[in-house]
Amino acid sequence: MSDRPVTLAVIIGAHGVTGEVRLKLFTEDLNLYPELKAGGRGLTLKSLRPGPNGAVARFAEIADRNAAEALRGTELTVPRSSLPPLQEGEYYHADLIGLPCISTTGEALGKIVLIENFGASDVIEIERPDGARFMVPMCPEAVPEWNAERLLIDDAFVV
Repeated sequence: MSDRPVTLAVIIGAHGVTGEVRLKLFTEDLNLYPELKAGGRGLTLKSLRPGPNGAVARFAEIADRNAAEALRGTELTVPRSSLPPLQEGEYYHADLIGLPCISTTGEALGKIVLIENFGASDVIEIERPDGARFMVPMCPEAVPEWNAERLLIDDAFVV
């Protein structure tokens, strides 16, 4: 795995007048990452609590509403190496995006461009070379095998 940045949250606006920010979270526990990158600068997480549309955070480096508002739309990232190790059968969405997919008969299907979860399980969206897209559930029946190089899609799920 490369040590590319992985986005854990996005600042969606200011909260109050003391420099707190509203966050859209892409992780279950942002508190595991006290040091985050925001563009080219580092941010130190001081506090985090549930808030409207996600969470409200205070960072040591953001002192007022103007500074908080200036960061609207900024992604908060960590290096891939700082994420917890995975158990067998687990994956990070960031590791799957961009991977090539092939069918069980060897047909090149395209690459993963999106992962959604509508409640039951993850669903991967694959874009074919011609731009057409189709979705496949991320379950053993549909995806019997995957690794850091590619995903294998069962032919029964290929559209």
